Amino acid sequence: MKVYIDGKFYSEENAKISVFDHGLLYGDGIFEGIRAYNRRVFRMEEHIDRLFDSAKAILLTIPMSKEEITEAVLDTLRQNDVSEGYIRLVVTRGKGYLGLSPDRCKTPSVFIIAAKLELYPKEYYENGLSVVTVPTTRTNPSALNPAVKSLNYLNNIMAKVEGKLAGVEEVIMLNSEGLVAECSGDNIFVMKRGMLYTPPIYMGALGGITRDVIIQLAHKLDIPIQEQPLTRYDLFVADEMFLTGTGAEVIPVVQVDGRVIGDGKPGEKSRQLLDAFHHETQNTGTPI
Repeated sequence: MKVYIDGKFYSEENAKISVFDHGLLYGDGIFEGIRAYNRRVFRMEEHIDRLFDSAKAILLTIPMSKEEITEAVLDTLRQNDVSEGYIRLVVTRGKGYLGLSPDRCKTPSVFIIAAKLELYPKEYYENGLSVVTVPTTRTNPSALNPAVKSLNYLNNIMAKVEGKLAGVEEVIMLNSEGLVAECSGDNIFVMKRGMLYTPPIYMGALGGITRDVIIQLAHKLDIPIQEQPLTRYDLFVADEMFLTGTGAEVIPVVQVDGRVIGDGKPGEKSRQLLDAFHHETQNTGTPI
């Protein structure tokens, strides 16, 4: 594997950052998870735009233009001969010192990893996931807005740990008001009486790229959709439920906190949207 770091490629063994990098010391940085399908990068422009939005929000100056970042991502895929896989694009505040203040971090660092990814086993896509609600709540937007895709993911990791202790692969996270925010790494959609619902971004969810694609596809397929606050009750009584994310793609949920969703099998609309999403990933994107 060849890893891109600040304009050069290094072997996996020699790909290193400083122990004084604020991304390592304090989670001071941002990232994007991007997918490549059929020798194309899916929704490249949207991912790069979100990266720069996250950087602006935390006053981090990315030392490359959008065009340069795009070419670096494509070159990393070429160097690793990856035509279908996952790209992790990271920008850290850079090397500083042990204090919190970022003013000694003179040069932000950019690194890119391209590799294969299988987030969930195939059977989960065919049979659906079971999920639980966890005690760890989503970070309050007044603290660190979840819209910033930062390197500080301990909130999500603790939720994931609680899910593992409960024997499930994914979890539901609520916001500080007890409303549904998102999962540890995925956005949430439910179907009820023919209407598709998803929590608004202001509820504490990340503005997912896959989430946006599903909203667009729902409009194309004439599936009515609303963004509105959801409670756990809304999940329990849903006719269908599925999760979306760059890594997860579109994955059905068949049980929430012991309550069976619908008939306990992936729903018709979920499968329809999954098929439409797969068609989109195989036929659109930035050529590698």
